[in-house]
Amino acid sequence: MSTAMVDQRTVEQWTPPLDANALRTVLQRVKEWTPLDVEAVFDDIDTAIGNQPPPVAAAGTLVDRLRSHLKQLSDIAVADTHRSPPVDIAQLVEGGRPLRSERTPTDYQHAVGLARRLAFTTSDLIERLIEARYITGAE
Repeated sequence: MSTAMVDQRTVEQWTPPLDANALRTVLQRVKEWTPLDVEAVFDDIDTAIGNQPPPVAAAGTLVDRLRSHLKQLSDIAVADTHRSPPVDIAQLVEGGRPLRSERTPTDYQHAVGLARRLAFTTSDLIERLIEARYITGAE
């Protein structure tokens, strides 16, 4: 009669990579996530720097939308934790940070100025992200 050899190696018990609170945070972020609408980004850029200035009533909301677009594009640019973005993209992200945190002026002309600065930075960043194949352009 042969005796079976018992493997004496021990295997560590698996533990999940995230605890319950971290999983709740991930779930909340997934619920709040909105996909990038490239056409909407280009429409808002055009509204800010097109032939006509934006309407007075829409200047504040335009600034908010451009700020949101720039934040979303910046997040896309730095999302890969295994490699840094190209230098020019990193510079655009860094240059956009002060614009994103700038308070929206109550004066129409100053609000339009901020909208245009946001639009130019957003335009440069989205074009560069499309060229670098981080995102695809509008169809």
